Amino acid sequence: MEEDRTKEALKAEVIKARGYWHPFHQGLLEHAPEYLRAYLDFQDAPARTGLLEPKVREFMYIAADGAVSHLYASGLSRHVEMALEAGATAAEIIEVIQLTMLTAQAPHDMGLPMLAEEMARRGQPAPPARQSDIRAEHEAVTGRWPRGADLALALTPGFAQAYLAYERIPYESGPLPRKVKEFVRIAVAGAPTTLDRETLREAIGAALDAGASPEEVAEVLQLSSAIAIHTCTGAIPALMNVLDRKKEER
Repeated sequence: MEEDRTKEALKAEVIKARGYWHPFHQGLLEHAPEYLRAYLDFQDAPARTGLLEPKVREFMYIAADGAVSHLYASGLSRHVEMALEAGATAAEIIEVIQLTMLTAQAPHDMGLPMLAEEMARRGQPAPPARQSDIRAEHEAVTGRWPRGADLALALTPGFAQAYLAYERIPYESGPLPRKVKEFVRIAVAGAPTTLDRETLREAIGAALDAGASPEEVAEVLQLSSAIAIHTCTGAIPALMNVLDRKKEER
């Protein structure tokens, strides 16, 4: 049948483009092939431009899947493997993981300025920040100063110094070019599971300052948005399982 041949051709195209065949692909092929076609065009569009190296595209998926706001383990494992196959080194992937870990700054970046505002409303002045030389060193290495860092140094100096030290590590010693470091931050902050507006804006600006083109930044955002398909990754196999069970019950 023509319909069967069309579906087989689509399946072959998905496998060629994505490198694997997942149960959710099968479910969409059987029940919504037009949606599977749209998914393929959406998911594979960044690869067709050639703007980013294949391994860098995989880094974006590792970041979005590995962020604590998502933690999609099977996708993370798959994209680590695909990054290695694309020529990435273990050191590069470790740096991606370290940069992804910087989502840990979100509670401080958002919460501590709020704490300072609430203290001011109550007439409680913030204590002075300590060891201002840390700020100059940190900005020289990373190009940024976390929004909550001053208050963190004043209230919890031990924790703040430890956090700032490990934030510097991937900037001081990692092998990735500076713009790719910022791409990782864009991928995490812009992911549908994170949506950290201020960090996203900051990382976009830093990427442009590091020589990234607007087209490259737009492509990183496309890659980051692609994790929305994980709704289908989970829901379509669940639907298929229920439908199969109901067939057996008849």
